Amino acid sequence: MLSPMAGVTNWPFRVLCEQFGPHGLYVAEMITARALVARNPKAFRLCRFAPSEHPRSLQLYGVNPDITRQAAAMVADGDMADHVDLNFGCPAPKVTRHGGGSALPWKLDVFAELIHRVVGVCEPAGIPVTAKIRVGIDHEHETFLEAGHIAQEEGCAAVTLHARTTAEYYGGHSDWNRIAQLAEELSIPVFGNGDIWTAEDALEMMSQTGCAGVAVGRGCQGRPWLFADIANALNGSSERVNPTLGQIGEIIARHARLLTEFYDGDEKMAVHDLRKHVAWYLKGFPVGGEARRAFMECESVADVDAKVARFDADTPFPMEIADKPRGRVRYARKVHLPYGWLDSRTMPPEARKQLFGDDPMDASY
Repeated sequence: MLSPMAGVTNWPFRVLCEQFGPHGLYVAEMITARALVARNPKAFRLCRFAPSEHPRSLQLYGVNPDITRQAAAMVADGDMADHVDLNFGCPAPKVTRHGGGSALPWKLDVFAELIHRVVGVCEPAGIPVTAKIRVGIDHEHETFLEAGHIAQEEGCAAVTLHARTTAEYYGGHSDWNRIAQLAEELSIPVFGNGDIWTAEDALEMMSQTGCAGVAVGRGCQGRPWLFADIANALNGSSERVNPTLGQIGEIIARHARLLTEFYDGDEKMAVHDLRKHVAWYLKGFPVGGEARRAFMECESVADVDAKVARFDADTPFPMEIADKPRGRVRYARKVHLPYGWLDSRTMPPEARKQLFGDDPMDASY
Protein backbone atom coordinates (compact mmCIF):
# COMPACT_ATOMS: atom_id res chain seq x y z
CA MET A 1 0.00 0.00 0.00
CA LEU A 2 1.16 3.52 -0.83
CA SER A 3 0.60 5.67 2.24
CA PRO A 4 -0.99 9.04 1.56
CA MET A 5 1.58 11.85 1.80
CA ALA A 6 0.64 15.51 1.53
CA GLY A 7 2.11 17.14 -1.55
CA VAL A 8 3.42 13.81 -2.85
CA THR A 9 0.75 11.21 -3.62
CA ASN A 10 -1.33 13.04 -6.21
CA TRP A 11 -2.40 10.92 -9.16
CA PRO A 12 0.74 11.46 -11.30
CA PHE A 13 2.94 9.90 -8.61
CA ARG A 14 0.39 7.19 -7.90
CA VAL A 15 0.32 6.25 -11.60
CA LEU A 16 4.10 5.88 -11.63
CA CYS A 17 3.92 3.62 -8.57
CA GLU A 18 1.03 1.65 -10.04
CA GLN A 19 2.93 1.00 -13.26
CA PHE A 20 5.70 -0.70 -11.28
CA GLY A 21 3.37 -2.51 -8.88
CA PRO A 22 -0.04 -2.91 -10.52
CA HIS A 23 -1.53 -4.99 -7.70
CA GLY A 24 -0.92 -2.52 -4.87
CA LEU A 25 -3.30 -0.09 -3.22
CA TYR A 26 -2.37 3.53 -3.90
CA VAL A 27 -4.00 6.06 -1.59
CA ALA A 28 -4.54 9.69 -2.58
CA GLU A 29 -3.08 12.38 -0.36
CA MET A 30 -5.13 13.60 2.60
CA ILE A 31 -8.30 15.54 1.75
CA THR A 32 -9.56 17.93 4.43
CA ALA A 33 -13.23 17.13 5.00
CA ARG A 34 -14.13 20.76 5.64
CA ALA A 35 -12.48 21.86 2.40
CA LEU A 36 -14.34 19.19 0.43
CA VAL A 37 -17.69 20.19 1.94
CA ALA A 38 -16.88 23.83 1.09
CA ARG A 39 -16.07 22.70 -2.47
CA ASN A 40 -12.56 24.08 -2.34
CA PRO A 41 -11.06 23.77 -5.87
CA LYS A 42 -7.76 22.33 -4.60
CA ALA A 43 -9.63 19.68 -2.63
CA PHE A 44 -11.43 18.60 -5.78
CA ARG A 45 -8.17 18.59 -7.74
CA LEU A 46 -6.66 16.25 -5.16
CA CYS A 47 -9.70 13.96 -5.47
CA ARG A 48 -8.98 13.27 -9.12
CA PHE A 49 -7.96 9.80 -10.23
CA ALA A 50 -6.33 8.57 -13.41
CA PRO A 51 -8.38 6.18 -15.59
CA SER A 52 -6.00 3.33 -14.74
CA GLU A 53 -6.54 3.61 -10.99
CA HIS A 54 -8.67 0.89 -9.48
CA PRO A 55 -9.64 0.77 -6.76
CA ARG A 56 -9.72 4.55 -6.33
CA SER A 57 -8.51 5.11 -2.81
CA LEU A 58 -9.05 8.42 -1.00
CA GLN A 59 -8.07 9.57 2.49
CA LEU A 60 -10.24 11.98 4.49
CA TYR A 61 -9.12 14.08 7.44
CA GLY A 62 -11.57 15.61 9.86
CA VAL A 63 -12.20 16.38 13.52
CA ASN A 64 -15.89 17.23 13.51
CA PRO A 65 -17.84 13.96 13.00
CA ASP A 66 -20.70 15.67 11.22
CA ILE A 67 -18.50 17.57 8.76
CA THR A 68 -16.52 14.39 8.06
CA ARG A 69 -19.77 12.50 7.51
CA GLN A 70 -20.88 15.16 5.03
CA ALA A 71 -17.60 14.82 3.14
CA ALA A 72 -17.90 11.03 3.09
CA ALA A 73 -21.47 11.36 1.81
CA MET A 74 -20.19 13.55 -1.04
CA VAL A 75 -17.66 10.85 -1.90
CA ALA A 76 -20.29 8.10 -1.79
CA ASP A 77 -23.08 9.98 -3.57
CA GLY A 78 -20.75 11.34 -6.24
CA ASP A 79 -18.99 8.00 -6.87
CA MET A 80 -15.70 9.78 -6.17
CA ALA A 81 -13.81 6.78 -4.75
CA ASP A 82 -13.99 3.03 -4.14
CA HIS A 83 -12.29 3.14 -0.74
CA VAL A 84 -12.10 5.72 2.06
CA ASP A 85 -9.27 5.82 4.57
CA LEU A 86 -9.59 8.01 7.67
CA ASN A 87 -6.55 9.92 8.85
CA PHE A 88 -5.80 9.51 12.55
CA GLY A 89 -2.05 9.33 12.03
CA CYS A 90 -0.87 12.78 10.96
CA PRO A 91 1.52 14.30 13.56
CA ALA A 92 1.77 17.77 11.97
CA PRO A 93 1.19 20.59 14.49
CA LYS A 94 -1.28 22.34 12.18
CA VAL A 95 -3.44 19.19 12.41
CA THR A 96 -2.97 18.08 16.02
CA ARG A 97 -3.47 21.55 17.49
CA HIS A 98 -7.08 21.26 16.29
CA GLY A 99 -7.40 17.81 17.86
CA GLY A 100 -7.08 16.07 14.51
CA GLY A 101 -4.84 13.38 13.07
CA SER A 102 -2.95 11.39 15.69
CA ALA A 103 -4.45 13.50 18.51
CA LEU A 104 -8.06 12.44 17.91
CA PRO A 105 -7.97 8.81 19.18
CA TRP A 106 -7.34 10.22 22.68
CA LYS A 107 -10.98 11.38 22.67
CA LEU A 108 -12.62 7.97 22.54
CA ASP A 109 -16.18 9.24 22.07
CA VAL A 110 -15.42 11.59 19.18
CA PHE A 111 -13.14 9.03 17.55
CA ALA A 112 -15.83 6.34 17.67
CA GLU A 113 -18.57 8.70 16.53
CA LEU A 114 -16.57 9.94 13.55
CA ILE A 115 -15.85 6.43 12.31
CA HIS A 116 -19.46 5.36 12.96
CA ARG A 117 -20.86 8.23 10.91
CA VAL A 118 -18.48 7.74 8.00
CA VAL A 119 -19.08 3.99 7.86
CA GLY A 120 -22.80 4.73 8.02
CA VAL A 121 -22.75 6.59 4.70
CA CYS A 122 -20.04 4.57 2.97
CA GLU A 123 -21.16 1.03 3.77
CA PRO A 124 -24.52 1.27 1.94
CA ALA A 125 -22.60 2.46 -1.13
CA GLY A 126 -20.29 -0.54 -0.98
CA ILE A 127 -17.29 1.60 -0.01
CA PRO A 128 -15.01 0.02 2.60
CA VAL A 129 -13.63 2.34 5.27
CA THR A 130 -10.21 1.91 6.89
CA ALA A 131 -8.32 3.88 9.53
CA LYS A 132 -4.70 5.04 9.78
CA ILE A 133 -3.48 5.45 13.37
CA ARG A 134 -0.29 5.95 15.40
CA VAL A 135 0.84 4.33 18.64
CA GLY A 136 -0.36 7.34 20.59
CA ILE A 137 0.43 10.93 21.44
CA ASP A 138 3.51 9.85 23.40
CA HIS A 139 4.43 6.78 25.41
CA GLU A 140 2.52 8.09 28.43
CA HIS A 141 -0.60 8.52 26.30
CA GLU A 142 -0.80 5.49 24.01
CA THR A 143 -4.04 4.86 22.14
CA PHE A 144 -3.42 2.28 19.43
CA LEU A 145 -4.98 -0.77 21.06
CA GLU A 146 -8.18 1.03 22.05
CA ALA A 147 -8.31 2.80 18.70
CA GLY A 148 -7.87 -0.46 16.81
CA HIS A 149 -10.70 -2.13 18.70
CA ILE A 150 -13.01 0.86 18.23
CA ALA A 151 -12.24 0.98 14.51
CA GLN A 152 -13.06 -2.72 14.24
CA GLU A 153 -16.26 -2.43 16.27
CA GLU A 154 -17.46 0.57 14.28
CA GLY A 155 -17.10 -1.23 10.96
CA CYS A 156 -13.64 -0.47 9.58
CA ALA A 157 -12.42 -3.07 7.10
CA ALA A 158 -8.76 -2.72 8.14
CA VAL A 159 -6.39 -0.60 10.21
CA THR A 160 -2.93 0.72 9.35
CA LEU A 161 -0.57 1.39 12.26
CA HIS A 162 2.36 3.75 11.90
CA ALA A 163 4.44 2.38 14.74
CA ARG A 164 5.55 5.72 16.17
CA THR A 165 3.95 8.17 18.56
CA THR A 166 3.09 11.73 17.62
CA ALA A 167 6.01 12.92 19.75
CA GLU A 168 8.39 10.66 17.82
CA TYR A 169 7.20 12.24 14.54
CA TYR A 170 9.46 10.53 11.94
CA GLY A 171 12.54 10.04 14.12
CA GLY A 172 14.32 6.88 15.18
CA HIS A 173 13.08 3.47 14.11
CA SER A 174 9.40 2.59 14.37
CA ASP A 175 8.51 -0.05 16.96
CA TRP A 176 7.29 -3.01 14.92
CA ASN A 177 6.40 -4.86 18.14
CA ARG A 178 3.37 -2.58 18.39
CA ILE A 179 2.21 -3.73 14.96
CA ALA A 180 2.48 -7.33 16.16
CA GLN A 181 0.44 -6.46 19.26
CA LEU A 182 -2.34 -4.91 17.23
CA ALA A 183 -2.37 -7.72 14.67
CA GLU A 184 -2.75 -10.21 17.51
CA GLU A 185 -5.61 -8.23 19.07
CA LEU A 186 -7.78 -7.60 15.99
CA SER A 187 -9.67 -9.90 13.65
CA ILE A 188 -9.61 -7.38 10.77
CA PRO A 189 -6.41 -6.96 8.73
CA VAL A 190 -3.66 -4.79 10.19
CA PHE A 191 -1.18 -3.09 7.86
CA GLY A 192 2.22 -2.07 9.20
CA ASN A 193 3.78 1.31 8.46
CA GLY A 194 7.20 2.67 9.32
CA ASP A 195 10.73 2.21 7.96
CA ILE A 196 10.02 0.20 4.83
CA TRP A 197 13.02 1.26 2.77
CA THR A 198 13.52 -1.97 0.79
CA ALA A 199 11.60 -5.07 -0.24
CA GLU A 200 13.55 -6.96 2.40
CA ASP A 201 12.18 -4.59 5.05
CA ALA A 202 8.65 -5.41 3.88
CA LEU A 203 9.28 -9.13 4.20
CA GLU A 204 10.88 -8.68 7.60
CA MET A 205 8.00 -6.59 8.93
CA MET A 206 5.42 -9.12 7.80
CA SER A 207 7.46 -11.99 9.22
CA GLN A 208 8.06 -10.29 12.58
CA THR A 209 4.57 -8.89 13.12
CA GLY A 210 2.12 -11.12 11.28
CA CYS A 211 0.60 -8.04 9.66
CA ALA A 212 -1.49 -8.46 6.53
CA GLY A 213 0.62 -6.10 4.45
CA VAL A 214 2.83 -3.04 4.50
CA ALA A 215 2.11 0.64 3.93
CA VAL A 216 5.02 2.47 2.31
CA GLY A 217 5.54 6.19 2.86
CA ARG A 218 8.90 7.95 2.68
CA GLY A 219 10.63 4.83 1.36
CA CYS A 220 9.14 5.32 -2.11
CA GLN A 221 9.93 9.03 -2.40
CA GLY A 222 11.94 9.20 -5.61
CA ARG A 223 11.61 5.41 -5.91
CA PRO A 224 8.21 4.43 -7.33
CA TRP A 225 9.79 1.15 -8.42
CA LEU A 226 9.94 0.04 -4.77
CA PHE A 227 6.48 -1.46 -5.27
CA ALA A 228 7.85 -3.72 -8.01
CA ASP A 229 10.60 -4.83 -5.66
CA ILE A 230 8.09 -5.61 -2.89
CA ALA A 231 5.80 -7.48 -5.29
CA ASN A 232 8.75 -9.56 -6.50
CA ALA A 233 9.81 -10.29 -2.93
CA LEU A 234 6.33 -11.37 -1.89
CA ASN A 235 6.28 -13.71 -4.89
CA GLY A 236 9.60 -15.23 -3.88
CA SER A 237 11.67 -13.51 -6.57
CA SER A 238 15.07 -11.89 -5.91
CA GLU A 239 14.68 -9.58 -8.92
CA ARG A 240 15.02 -5.90 -7.98
CA VAL A 241 14.72 -2.69 -9.99
CA ASN A 242 17.97 -0.71 -9.86
CA PRO A 243 17.56 1.91 -12.58
CA THR A 244 20.46 3.66 -14.27
CA LEU A 245 20.60 7.45 -14.31
CA GLY A 246 19.26 7.35 -17.86
CA GLN A 247 16.23 5.37 -16.76
CA ILE A 248 15.74 7.77 -13.85
CA GLY A 249 15.76 10.60 -16.39
CA GLU A 250 12.97 8.91 -18.33
CA ILE A 251 10.91 8.65 -15.13
CA ILE A 252 11.53 12.31 -14.32
CA ALA A 253 10.45 13.38 -17.81
CA ARG A 254 7.30 11.27 -17.61
CA HIS A 255 6.53 12.61 -14.15
CA ALA A 256 6.80 16.16 -15.51
CA ARG A 257 4.26 15.40 -18.24
CA LEU A 258 1.83 13.72 -15.86
CA LEU A 259 2.04 16.69 -13.50
CA THR A 260 1.35 19.03 -16.40
CA GLU A 261 -1.84 17.12 -17.07
CA PHE A 262 -2.67 17.22 -13.34
CA TYR A 263 -2.31 21.02 -13.39
CA ASP A 264 -4.48 21.36 -16.50
CA GLY A 265 -1.60 22.21 -18.80
CA ASP A 266 0.22 24.63 -16.49
CA GLU A 267 3.83 23.58 -17.07
CA LYS A 268 5.25 26.08 -14.60
CA MET A 269 3.14 24.68 -11.77
CA ALA A 270 4.05 21.16 -12.85
CA VAL A 271 7.81 21.60 -12.89
CA HIS A 272 7.75 23.52 -9.60
CA ASP A 273 5.89 20.58 -8.03
CA LEU A 274 8.46 18.24 -9.60
CA ARG A 275 11.40 19.88 -7.81
CA LYS A 276 11.09 17.94 -4.55
CA HIS A 277 10.71 14.69 -6.48
CA VAL A 278 13.87 15.41 -8.51
CA ALA A 279 15.86 15.81 -5.30
CA TRP A 280 14.65 12.37 -4.23
CA TYR A 281 15.17 10.79 -7.65
CA LEU A 282 18.79 11.99 -7.78
CA LYS A 283 19.67 11.08 -4.19
CA GLY A 284 23.05 9.35 -4.18
CA PHE A 285 23.81 9.89 -7.88
CA PRO A 286 27.08 11.77 -8.62
CA VAL A 287 25.44 14.52 -10.68
CA GLY A 288 26.86 17.46 -8.74
CA GLY A 289 25.27 20.44 -7.06
CA GLU A 290 25.15 22.48 -10.24
CA ALA A 291 23.02 19.89 -12.03
CA ARG A 292 20.68 19.63 -9.04
CA ARG A 293 20.30 23.42 -8.88
CA ALA A 294 19.57 23.51 -12.61
CA PHE A 295 16.36 21.52 -12.04
CA MET A 296 15.29 24.06 -9.44
CA GLU A 297 15.37 26.72 -12.16
CA CYS A 298 13.19 24.82 -14.66
CA GLU A 299 10.03 26.61 -15.79
CA SER A 300 8.78 24.22 -18.49
CA VAL A 301 8.76 20.58 -19.52
CA ALA A 302 11.27 21.48 -22.26
CA ASP A 303 13.62 22.76 -19.55
CA VAL A 304 13.28 19.45 -17.73
CA ASP A 305 13.96 17.49 -20.92
CA ALA A 306 17.08 19.58 -21.58
CA LYS A 307 18.45 18.87 -18.10
CA VAL A 308 17.68 15.15 -18.36
CA ALA A 309 19.46 14.99 -21.73
CA ARG A 310 22.71 15.98 -20.02
CA PHE A 311 22.71 12.93 -17.74
CA ASP A 312 25.34 10.24 -18.18
CA ALA A 313 22.71 7.61 -18.97
CA ASP A 314 24.90 4.62 -18.02
CA THR A 315 25.59 5.77 -14.47
CA PRO A 316 24.50 2.86 -12.24
CA PHE A 317 22.11 3.17 -9.34
CA PRO A 318 23.97 4.05 -6.09
CA MET A 319 23.36 0.84 -4.14
CA GLU A 320 25.03 2.27 -1.02
CA ILE A 321 21.94 4.42 -0.35
CA ALA A 322 19.30 1.85 -1.34
CA ASP A 323 18.40 0.95 2.24
CA LYS A 324 18.93 4.39 3.79
CA PRO A 325 16.10 6.53 5.24
CA ARG A 326 14.59 9.15 2.99
CA GLY A 327 12.53 12.27 3.59
CA ARG A 328 11.86 13.67 7.04
CA VAL A 329 13.71 12.02 9.92
CA ARG A 330 13.54 14.63 12.70
CA TYR A 331 11.75 14.32 16.00
CA ALA A 332 9.00 16.77 16.87
CA ARG A 333 10.13 19.23 19.52
CA LYS A 334 6.66 19.50 20.98
CA VAL A 335 3.22 17.97 20.43
CA HIS A 336 0.68 20.70 19.79
CA LEU A 337 -2.77 19.95 21.23
CA PRO A 338 -5.88 21.94 22.12
CA TYR A 339 -5.81 23.38 25.63
CA GLY A 340 -6.66 20.72 28.23
CA TRP A 341 -6.83 17.96 25.61
CA LEU A 342 -5.16 15.33 27.79
CA ASP A 343 -7.31 16.02 30.87
CA SER A 344 -10.06 13.63 29.79
CA ARG A 345 -10.60 10.75 27.37
CA THR A 346 -13.99 12.13 26.34
CA MET A 347 -15.31 15.44 25.08
CA PRO A 348 -18.44 16.74 26.86
CA PRO A 349 -20.92 18.98 24.98
CA GLU A 350 -19.38 22.24 26.19
CA ALA A 351 -15.92 21.16 25.06
CA ARG A 352 -17.29 20.14 21.66
CA LYS A 353 -18.97 23.50 21.27
CA GLN A 354 -15.71 25.26 22.12
CA LEU A 355 -13.67 23.15 19.66
CA PHE A 356 -16.16 22.90 16.81
CA GLY A 357 -18.32 26.01 17.20
CA ASP A 358 -19.53 26.78 13.71
CA ASP A 359 -16.70 24.54 12.54
CA PRO A 360 -13.59 26.69 12.77
CA MET A 361 -11.58 24.39 10.53
CA ASP A 362 -10.02 26.28 7.66
CA ALA A 363 -11.57 25.29 4.33
CA SER A 364 -8.50 26.42 2.39
CA TYR A 365 -5.27 24.63 1.53
